[in-house]
Amino acid sequence: MTNHEFLTRIDGLFYRATDPAFREYALSGSVTAGRYSAVSQPTLYLSSSPEGVEAAMMAHRTQRAPASEILCIRVAANNIFDLRDTHALRYAGIDINDAIAPWQEIVAAGGIPRSWRVRRRLEALGAAGLIDPSRKAPGLWHLVLFQWNQGAEVSAELID
Repeated sequence: MTNHEFLTRIDGLFYRATDPAFREYALSGSVTAGRYSAVSQPTLYLSSSPEGVEAAMMAHRTQRAPASEILCIRVAANNIFDLRDTHALRYAGIDINDAIAPWQEIVAAGGIPRSWRVRRRLEALGAAGLIDPSRKAPGLWHLVLFQWNQGAEVSAELID
Protein backbone atom coordinates (compact mmCIF):
# COMPACT_ATOMS: atom_id res chain seq x y z
CA MET A 1 0.00 0.00 0.00
CA THR A 2 1.30 3.48 -0.84
CA ASN A 3 0.40 6.75 0.86
CA HIS A 4 -2.03 7.67 -1.89
CA GLU A 5 -3.89 4.36 -1.66
CA PHE A 6 -5.26 5.30 1.75
CA LEU A 7 -5.93 8.96 0.94
CA THR A 8 -9.33 9.72 -0.54
CA ARG A 9 -11.06 12.45 -2.51
CA ILE A 10 -13.91 14.49 -1.06
CA ASP A 11 -16.30 16.54 -3.17
CA GLY A 12 -19.47 17.98 -1.71
CA LEU A 13 -21.20 20.44 0.58
CA PHE A 14 -20.03 20.96 4.14
CA TYR A 15 -21.14 23.21 6.98
CA ARG A 16 -19.55 25.57 9.49
CA ALA A 17 -20.92 27.68 12.35
CA THR A 18 -19.79 31.29 12.23
CA ASP A 19 -20.55 34.49 14.08
CA PRO A 20 -22.55 36.54 11.53
CA ALA A 21 -20.32 39.55 12.24
CA PHE A 22 -17.36 37.56 10.86
CA ARG A 23 -19.07 35.82 7.94
CA GLU A 24 -16.56 37.24 5.45
CA TYR A 25 -13.79 35.38 7.30
CA ALA A 26 -15.54 31.99 7.32
CA LEU A 27 -12.91 30.48 5.02
CA SER A 28 -9.99 31.90 7.01
CA GLY A 29 -10.00 28.91 9.32
CA SER A 30 -10.00 28.56 13.06
CA VAL A 31 -8.71 31.45 15.18
CA THR A 32 -8.37 29.35 18.33
CA ALA A 33 -6.61 26.08 19.07
CA GLY A 34 -8.59 23.02 18.05
CA ARG A 35 -8.49 19.26 18.34
CA TYR A 36 -6.06 19.10 15.40
CA SER A 37 -4.43 22.53 15.49
CA ALA A 38 -2.42 25.00 17.47
CA VAL A 39 -3.47 28.65 17.09
CA SER A 40 -0.62 29.13 14.59
CA GLN A 41 -1.75 26.29 12.28
CA PRO A 42 -4.25 27.15 9.56
CA THR A 43 -7.14 24.69 9.93
CA LEU A 44 -10.65 24.72 8.53
CA TYR A 45 -13.09 22.68 10.62
CA LEU A 46 -16.25 21.64 8.75
CA SER A 47 -19.10 19.18 9.27
CA SER A 48 -20.78 16.92 6.76
CA SER A 49 -24.23 18.10 7.89
CA PRO A 50 -25.88 20.91 9.88
CA GLU A 51 -26.55 18.30 12.61
CA GLY A 52 -22.82 17.61 12.67
CA VAL A 53 -22.15 21.31 13.29
CA GLU A 54 -24.49 21.26 16.27
CA ALA A 55 -22.84 18.11 17.64
CA ALA A 56 -19.36 19.60 17.21
CA MET A 57 -20.32 22.85 18.87
CA MET A 58 -21.36 21.03 22.07
CA ALA A 59 -17.69 21.00 23.01
CA HIS A 60 -17.32 24.73 22.32
CA ARG A 61 -20.31 26.23 24.12
CA THR A 62 -18.22 28.74 26.07
CA GLN A 63 -16.38 29.94 22.95
CA ARG A 64 -19.49 30.16 20.79
CA ALA A 65 -21.00 33.45 19.63
CA PRO A 66 -24.46 33.99 21.12
CA ALA A 67 -25.96 34.07 17.62
CA SER A 68 -24.09 31.95 15.13
CA GLU A 69 -25.18 30.99 11.65
CA ILE A 70 -24.47 27.79 9.79
CA LEU A 71 -22.80 28.40 6.45
CA CYS A 72 -22.62 26.05 3.48
CA ILE A 73 -19.21 25.49 1.89
CA ARG A 74 -18.44 23.50 -1.26
CA VAL A 75 -15.25 21.48 -0.91
CA ALA A 76 -13.29 19.55 -3.51
CA ALA A 77 -10.23 17.95 -1.95
CA ASN A 78 -7.67 15.30 -2.75
CA ASN A 79 -5.48 13.51 -0.21
CA ILE A 80 -7.92 13.31 2.69
CA PHE A 81 -7.29 10.67 5.37
CA ASP A 82 -10.34 8.88 6.78
CA LEU A 83 -10.01 8.16 10.50
CA ARG A 84 -12.95 5.74 10.19
CA ASP A 85 -10.84 3.39 8.00
CA THR A 86 -9.16 0.84 10.29
CA HIS A 87 -6.85 -0.41 7.52
CA ALA A 88 -5.65 3.13 6.80
CA LEU A 89 -5.12 3.79 10.51
CA ARG A 90 -2.99 0.66 10.80
CA TYR A 91 -0.98 1.55 7.68
CA ALA A 92 -0.35 5.09 8.92
CA GLY A 93 0.59 3.90 12.41
CA ILE A 94 -2.17 5.93 14.03
CA ASP A 95 -4.05 4.87 17.15
CA ILE A 96 -7.63 6.21 16.96
CA ASN A 97 -7.43 6.79 20.73
CA ASP A 98 -4.84 9.50 20.07
CA ALA A 99 -7.28 11.28 17.77
CA ILE A 100 -10.21 11.11 20.19
CA ALA A 101 -8.29 11.79 23.42
CA PRO A 102 -9.22 14.89 25.45
CA TRP A 103 -7.31 17.95 24.28
CA GLN A 104 -8.79 21.20 25.66
CA GLU A 105 -7.40 20.96 29.20
CA ILE A 106 -3.99 19.90 27.86
CA VAL A 107 -3.83 22.94 25.57
CA ALA A 108 -5.04 25.24 28.38
CA ALA A 109 -2.16 23.95 30.53
CA GLY A 110 0.35 24.66 27.73
CA GLY A 111 0.72 21.04 26.62
CA ILE A 112 0.55 19.29 23.28
CA PRO A 113 -2.42 16.96 22.91
CA ARG A 114 -2.06 13.57 21.25
CA SER A 115 -4.41 14.63 18.45
CA TRP A 116 -1.89 17.24 17.27
CA ARG A 117 0.60 14.41 16.76
CA VAL A 118 -1.98 12.64 14.61
CA ARG A 119 -2.11 15.70 12.36
CA ARG A 120 1.69 15.89 12.12
CA ARG A 121 1.85 12.22 11.14
CA LEU A 122 -0.82 12.64 8.47
CA GLU A 123 0.82 15.74 7.03
CA ALA A 124 4.11 13.83 6.82
CA LEU A 125 2.25 11.19 4.78
CA GLY A 126 0.90 13.84 2.38
CA ALA A 127 -2.61 14.32 3.76
CA ALA A 128 -4.30 17.67 3.15
CA GLY A 129 -6.91 16.97 5.82
CA LEU A 130 -8.88 14.27 7.57
CA ILE A 131 -12.32 12.84 8.10
CA ASP A 132 -13.06 12.83 11.82
CA PRO A 133 -15.93 10.70 13.16
CA SER A 134 -18.19 12.61 15.55
CA ARG A 135 -17.69 11.71 19.19
CA LYS A 136 -20.94 13.42 20.23
CA ALA A 137 -23.20 11.91 17.56
CA PRO A 138 -22.14 8.51 16.21
CA GLY A 139 -22.70 8.24 12.47
CA LEU A 140 -21.95 11.92 11.83
CA TRP A 141 -18.53 13.09 10.69
CA HIS A 142 -16.43 16.19 10.20
CA LEU A 143 -13.89 17.31 7.64
CA VAL A 144 -10.72 18.98 8.90
CA LEU A 145 -8.62 20.72 6.24
CA PHE A 146 -4.94 21.44 6.89
CA GLN A 147 -4.66 23.44 3.68
CA TRP A 148 -7.15 24.90 1.22
CA ASN A 149 -7.37 27.38 -1.65
CA GLN A 150 -3.60 27.32 -2.16
CA GLY A 151 -3.56 25.25 -5.33
CA ALA A 152 -5.44 22.58 -7.19
CA GLU A 153 -5.44 19.94 -4.41
CA VAL A 154 -8.05 21.48 -2.10
CA SER A 155 -10.66 24.14 -2.79
CA ALA A 156 -13.29 25.54 -0.44
CA GLU A 157 -15.94 27.99 -1.60
CA LEU A 158 -18.63 29.71 0.46
CA ILE A 159 -22.09 29.07 -1.01
CA ASP A 160 -24.57 31.91 -0.52
